Amino acid sequence: MLELLKNKKILIVVAHPDDEILGPGATMNHLITNYGVSAKVVILGEGISSRFDGQASEQKNNELKIHHDNIYESQKVIGYHSVSTYSFPDNRFDSVSLLDIIKVVEKEKEIFKPDVIFTHHGGDLNIDHQRTFEAVMTACRPLAIEKVKNIFTFEVPSSTEWQPSISLNNFLPNIFIEVSEGNILKKIEAMEKYQFERREYPHPRSPEALMILAKKRGIEVGKYFAESFCLIRSVN
Repeated sequence: MLELLKNKKILIVVAHPDDEILGPGATMNHLITNYGVSAKVVILGEGISSRFDGQASEQKNNELKIHHDNIYESQKVIGYHSVSTYSFPDNRFDSVSLLDIIKVVEKEKEIFKPDVIFTHHGGDLNIDHQRTFEAVMTACRPLAIEKVKNIFTFEVPSSTEWQPSISLNNFLPNIFIEVSEGNILKKIEAMEKYQFERREYPHPRSPEALMILAKKRGIEVGKYFAESFCLIRSVN
């Protein structure tokens, strides 16, 4: 699998600042460092406005600025080559025309011309994650002219696993990418840059929980550490 991704242009399309870390952060650090990957992140939503009431406030504006700045601090840790940000409303992607989100993804595809896209699992509890997945799949319709050959989805701790166990849309990974402890530590370091997203154990976004998840995914395939994905489409 890593040879398949070697020297490729990878677009990571996410709903919120921090999803690009919580999902594929360690894998991307590994691919960028060791496999010559060029990786661009597209963040569709501003990420925190749902935590405030409808009134504009100085606190809200200040926190949005800090949150935006944290994106670039985190980017440096993982090694992402570039980031594009947008301001779709947090936890309200269903209030926006899906076409508007699709148009953003299509524009970013045209600019970056990726070989591979990583994005959210379509069955996540979070509505913004669901809509992001739908937008990516629509923007990558399997036409003869489509240049994206591989589409992967990832899990986001504190969203993906919170879907009810009886759901038919639970995340069932079929790709496991081995990473090092160093890659996981970079993921944790990057996540800690997000002042309003980091949490203490036993929250799934805590450093300890992120390490435990990497070990769990590793154990499932006989490795020390891994991140897991679903391969949605592969055309070779």
